[in-house]
Amino acid sequence: MRSTYGHVLALPGAALFSLTGLVSRLPLSMASLGLVLLVREHGGSYGAAGLVAAAYVAAAAVVAPMHGRLSDRWGQRRVLVLAGAGYAAGMIAVVLAVTREADAPWPHLAAAVGGIFTPQTGSLVRARWTHLLRDDRPRLTTAFAIEAVIDEVVFIVGPVLVTFLTLQVADVAGLATATAAAVVGSWFLAAQTSTEPPTGRHGDGPRPPLGWAVLGPVLVAAVGIGVLFGSTEVLVVAFTEAEGSAGAAGVVLAIWAAGSLLAGVAVGLLPSPSDSVARLRWTVLVLGLLFAPLLLAPSIAWLAVGMFVTGFMISPTMIAATSVVEEYVPPTRLTEALTWTSTGLAIGVAPGAAVAGAVVDRFGASAGFAVPLVAGVLAAVVAWSFRPPPRPDRSTGPQASAAPSPAPPPDSSAAPSPAPPPGPSAH
Repeated sequence: MRSTYGHVLALPGAALFSLTGLVSRLPLSMASLGLVLLVREHGGSYGAAGLVAAAYVAAAAVVAPMHGRLSDRWGQRRVLVLAGAGYAAGMIAVVLAVTREADAPWPHLAAAVGGIFTPQTGSLVRARWTHLLRDDRPRLTTAFAIEAVIDEVVFIVGPVLVTFLTLQVADVAGLATATAAAVVGSWFLAAQTSTEPPTGRHGDGPRPPLGWAVLGPVLVAAVGIGVLFGSTEVLVVAFTEAEGSAGAAGVVLAIWAAGSLLAGVAVGLLPSPSDSVARLRWTVLVLGLLFAPLLLAPSIAWLAVGMFVTGFMISPTMIAATSVVEEYVPPTRLTEALTWTSTGLAIGVAPGAAVAGAVVDRFGASAGFAVPLVAGVLAAVVAWSFRPPPRPDRSTGPQASAAPSPAPPPDSSAAPSPAPPPGPSAH
């Protein structure tokens, strides 16, 4: 493990931008929950709190691809500096609106501003890895595994941290910490210009196509995975409440994330797949099917074991999706494509939670696990149904990275080419 991970983290600037990405991604798991807690601390209902958080999440999801497109065209530094400033302004405004009990729609508009400027550092860091490893593409799976593990760390630490700060330190402390992490992290990443990917302005011609023949199915599958995520969180809470131990929900969800974290570490030790699309198909199918036994879980202990097992397929699925996008999308539009995948996940979360809640109210918590089961299987159907085009050439060098990818050699869709190998695809 030391040699595999040590090799990529020892590359100039790699460990620093990856660590910076960890800090700057904390708002992913802190901001929406922090908004709910802040509104509740000032007497708002759960419904009112949910609407403010929804305005933030929806705005972030809708605008995320634009962040990616501008980063590809203008460079990451400019976009990160602007995003950090706008995010600070939006989050300060929402804190003032809530604490001063401003009437609707002011808290919602302020939250939406914060969402619009949310720095998309996860996608930007993955784009940096792709640029840094352009001459060592088989190591990309390890790099993407590092980022998947960081995502899990963020979603384990963030909710606990924001809850403690808001309820035990000060009502605004949770959101203030999330905002500081986003702003400082994005600006510090912007300052790391030596690892920033080159821009692709395409002044001599039109931009290369984004590759919707592959990105479209991956996006739809990502929505299904988002439904799986959103429904599972609700179902775990409902199941533990039904068993008389509501406080166990956080522990079970942490166990779920721990399984994903361990699997992410393991994937990073494996060689790059020769067919990343096939890996995505199998991982998303197994992820969905692993929810079937949870329909019969007799206790919280069994639920925890089942969640740990399902967690083992989360990181491999997300790494495979990242790899597919990286492999088929033109390098000069990679960040935009990665943010589309993140948007798909975000789009699925809220409907997943709503459908799961309705099923629980009507049929009970155990029956609700049919929702992530069906969502995972449908995502797998999408992944298995499309036929990817021949993989574009990933020859390195300035000309290859600045122009549309030329036609691949005749056998490049069957196996990795010896020099350079096609490498794993991006999330």
